[in-house]
Amino acid sequence: MGDAERGAEERAAEAALLDALFTQAPVGLFLVDPELRVTRFNHAAHGMRQVPEERVLGHRIGGFAPGLATDELHATARRVLETGESALGVLLHGRRPEGPEPGDGEEIAVSASLFRLTDSSGKVLGLAALAENVTDREQALARLEVLHRAHRRIGTSLDETATAEQLAAVAVPDLADVVIVDVLGEVYQGRRLRPGRVGPGSPLRRAAFRAADGSAGDVAPGALVDLPFPTPCSQALADLRPRLVPRLAAGTPGAKTFGAGAHSLIAAPLVVHGTALGIAVFLRTTRPEPFDGDDLQLAEQLATLTALGIDKAHAYTRERTVATALQRRLLPSAPPELTGVEAAHVHLPGDDGADWFDVIPLSGARVGLTVGTVAGRGIEAAATMGQLRTAARALAARDPAPDELLSGLDEVTVRLAREVGPEGGATSTQAEPPSATCLYLVYDPVSGRCRGASAGHPVPLVLGPDGRSQVSEIRPGPPLGGGGGFSVATAELAEGSLLALYSSGLVLGRGRSAAEGRATLRTVLGGPGRTPAELCDDVVYALGERHDPRSVDDASLLLVRTRRLGADRIAEWPLRHDPTVVAEARALAVRKLADWGLDELADATELIVSELVTNAIRYGLPPLSLRMLRDRELICEVTDGSSTTPHMRLAEPTDEGGRGLFLVMYLAGRWGTRFAARGKTIWATQELPRDQDPGQDKDAGQDPGQGPDQDLS
Repeated sequence: MGDAERGAEERAAEAALLDALFTQAPVGLFLVDPELRVTRFNHAAHGMRQVPEERVLGHRIGGFAPGLATDELHATARRVLETGESALGVLLHGRRPEGPEPGDGEEIAVSASLFRLTDSSGKVLGLAALAENVTDREQALARLEVLHRAHRRIGTSLDETATAEQLAAVAVPDLADVVIVDVLGEVYQGRRLRPGRVGPGSPLRRAAFRAADGSAGDVAPGALVDLPFPTPCSQALADLRPRLVPRLAAGTPGAKTFGAGAHSLIAAPLVVHGTALGIAVFLRTTRPEPFDGDDLQLAEQLATLTALGIDKAHAYTRERTVATALQRRLLPSAPPELTGVEAAHVHLPGDDGADWFDVIPLSGARVGLTVGTVAGRGIEAAATMGQLRTAARALAARDPAPDELLSGLDEVTVRLAREVGPEGGATSTQAEPPSATCLYLVYDPVSGRCRGASAGHPVPLVLGPDGRSQVSEIRPGPPLGGGGGFSVATAELAEGSLLALYSSGLVLGRGRSAAEGRATLRTVLGGPGRTPAELCDDVVYALGERHDPRSVDDASLLLVRTRRLGADRIAEWPLRHDPTVVAEARALAVRKLADWGLDELADATELIVSELVTNAIRYGLPPLSLRMLRDRELICEVTDGSSTTPHMRLAEPTDEGGRGLFLVMYLAGRWGTRFAARGKTIWATQELPRDQDPGQDKDAGQDPGQGPDQDLS
């Protein structure tokens, strides 16, 4: 074969190859002149079979495919023509040029490669452009990106609404033009959910609505939603299976509820372990392509992630609801009505910590005031708080000094840690005690003296009757469980003074330091003519702004307005340390009962005073005194200089003595012993007759001519 024949065959093969590329190859091939106009193209390429030649030939490259970034394509083509450097894999988006009119086709993604064409002399003839339809690949990558973004964003908040909004933000506009998320009302309430189907009429709340055009939905966020039945949404909730409606016709049940323009729908129930939490609805309104099976699969994956996030938020809400309810049951509902103080309190539940507060009636008309905080969250913190509050009340019943009560509470805290253990299970002697603080005050309305100690808790605010702040001498010691070591401070309070015991969560706030919050609290409490209950409201308005209660500490406030027991309700006599003084003490007590109009208590009081004085003379040391208080009950107290603890025992029939305290217990409503720095006081109470005013008269103590009885030498 000669060179001429061989050359002819090669030219024929090249022509056949070129003809095959333009008539049979599925890859798009375009020849473009130096003016970037198409001179020839492949009719067999996918998407070009039904395109008339007049819509392509003579038109600039890309101009026949609406939506393509033609400016970018033309700039790239010119650069290839000028430099001769090929451009590979240029990604372009547009619409398939099929259909009777340009732009009727589906959205496509094209990977284009451009090569410069020259003749043997180097003259530039134009460009060859290869176009590959990579729509499926790009859509798969886009779905993977949506799913990746969903894994990073959905479920990062312990809030049902925020989780629903995260789903909507991820899905719009990459998957849907509109996303609607409705959540069952029981989820928001923290109730226990039952697995299985959700029947018609079950209450749903609008958790999220997001549209690509920024429009707002017809239903306000958080409002109740009534899903018509049957609709794709109600059916999806009924059998917990997603629904795909590629073409949402006007006659489709419930189509009007999805708004105008919705033409394709996916209803994906939010399900965890067979339990429905709500439903997510994906709509296409402006994008012409209907949802397909791949979109349904992606929507299911997004719904699953959202359901897990909402379930986590629901579990947290449920635990928090139970913990809040437990804490509410463990706290006093209302302060007791006492003669010595007028009290009011307020508690604002938060996410961190568990506060307690208490007003404890003590012997001798005195009042114990306490407030404390346990660090932590949930049921464990609330249960520990209840245990410490109960322990504080039990310790206070023994009438210890404030530092002694905190020392006892410190031991209880350490013991609780040992019993519960580090993980709430087995006993451990190495368990760390819970972080807790406590403030304890004792106010005596007879003397006006207030004593207090603190275990790491903020010191109280003290305001005089004129609203001016007074300096508190209390020095906080270590928190409970820290080994003890507490100092006691004493202050004389004028009648009408205001004590504010609070937790740190009250004064701390968004952008507010503890010092600023304490200054605001001091200003609010200094307002004249306000009762403690009214001041509690004022403090809430001033300091209680809580945009999200889950992100703040528990906040508590106990306000106490001090009163004095009127001088006409107090009788006190020093007694000789002599057995003959017993009869005189009985006579003094009976005479005072007559002055108070309590003659019917005379017989029992005589026996109580006789036994208490006799016991003090026989077993105690001087000095000796008798005091009677007419409070909401009649109080008889005998004080001596001995610290010996009296013990009641049941005397045998043959015993000549040992029945004194037994008689006191039988006749008195309550009795007990409290110790001072030197000596002790044995006290006993009796209920007043029903016709007697249980409260203190408003004018009691205002008569300057009425004073306590004179001393008996």
